[in-house]
Amino acid sequence: MPRKKLLLSWSSGKDSAWTLHLLRQQNQYEIVGLLTTVNQAFNRVAMHGTRVELLRVQAESAGLPLIELPLPWPCSNETYECVMQAACSDAITRGVEVIAFGDLFLRDIRAYREKQLQGTGLTPVFPLWEIPTDKLAHEMISGGLRARLTCIDPKSLPHSFAGREFDTTLLSDLPPGTDPCGENGEFHTCVYDGPMFSKALEITTGEVVERDGFVYADMLISNAALQAPILK
Repeated sequence: MPRKKLLLSWSSGKDSAWTLHLLRQQNQYEIVGLLTTVNQAFNRVAMHGTRVELLRVQAESAGLPLIELPLPWPCSNETYECVMQAACSDAITRGVEVIAFGDLFLRDIRAYREKQLQGTGLTPVFPLWEIPTDKLAHEMISGGLRARLTCIDPKSLPHSFAGREFDTTLLSDLPPGTDPCGENGEFHTCVYDGPMFSKALEITTGEVVERDGFVYADMLISNAALQAPILK
């Protein structure tokens, strides 16, 4: 029986990357691409702040086509939903039946995704759902995932955490009450190596800036000549 075609919602961070790894291990679906929203004004992944050129190298190393969904800035919820609705319609025409998300435990976010996909013909799946985040964080690190913190909420973490490596030292340094995977918005990451990639990305940490109430550490890619095919 043929496997259902699946698109993965790709944030450039550790949760979506680990979702890809688990999906490949399970071998239940045919993964046909990565789906990412991009802030047009800055050419970066929303919230994570990952540069588009780095995003494309991630997809190339993952061996999957990248579908970039450009969003204006600022972007209303109505505009976002229209862009996503068009992307869902396009996915259906390509034979996609499933969209995977790397959500961990926020029920309102899951409910929103499920509501938005009702009646589209696309089924949402959540491979990491309710895995204890302390266990998950350590599994990612011991499993070879390498990432750096690209965005932090300064109300939750000191500025010095921006740009740090996501490793066991960082986990032990997190303030009490901080989710080990940053699921409450404490931090976001950019993955540069792991079992989901064919080769590590060569990155360096650039400027650290505070913008719109968050602290961003810029990640620069040195092997940017490698690019994934982009689906239009």
